[in-house]
Amino acid sequence: MSDQDQLTGSDDRSPFGYWPSGGPLFIMLLVLFALAIIFINLVGYVYQRVGLSPGWLMAVLIGCLLGSRINIPIWKFHGSSEVSPVDVVVFGVRYRIPTARDSGTMVLAVNVGGALVPTAVSVYLILHDRIWVHSLIAIACVATAVWLVARPVEGVGIVTPSFVPPLAGGLAAIAIGGPAEAALAYICGTVGTLIGADLLNLPRIRELSAPEASIGGAGTFDGVFLAGLFAVVIASL
Repeated sequence: MSDQDQLTGSDDRSPFGYWPSGGPLFIMLLVLFALAIIFINLVGYVYQRVGLSPGWLMAVLIGCLLGSRINIPIWKFHGSSEVSPVDVVVFGVRYRIPTARDSGTMVLAVNVGGALVPTAVSVYLILHDRIWVHSLIAIACVATAVWLVARPVEGVGIVTPSFVPPLAGGLAAIAIGGPAEAALAYICGTVGTLIGADLLNLPRIRELSAPEASIGGAGTFDGVFLAGLFAVVIASL
């Protein structure tokens, strides 16, 4: 121990070692680790409430996350797609406007993680729990709420506030009730968001000046994904 340490009585060393990282970095790592644990447990709780096994839970989660990068083109038409690669901030979220591939050509696509996977899960839950009527009513309620707040953004697509779909889905499931409230929250939160944000706004996509419009992608994916989680949590409360 140095003379200075003897005077101050301070010594960072310990018989058990020392922290390899600085204080702020170590705290940040702890926070990220805690958030990851909370997220994993939240996802497990949600899909357990919905009625999916752990194996299906991982399949759906991986399908949503990895599938969010996959857009399947279904239609090509003429439109204004002369855009510049710039960042746009909408509802506090930053979006990167892609560079047009073909001048005057727009592509309509379906996002695998944001549309196909949650729709397939919803169809399974409707058939499994026999909640056709409840689902139709709840989906109509959420689709209306999302359509009212959806905002077309030039160069990006249809963007919705992330908190509206899960809140609308959870409240709709609580109000309608039924034998499978958690499953109903997932169904109306995801499918209702897709219909209200994307399908009901298809006639307007020519005005968006985007080279590609993706159903369930871009500004809608986060709303669909969060609706699938937090709508169930809200309904379970």
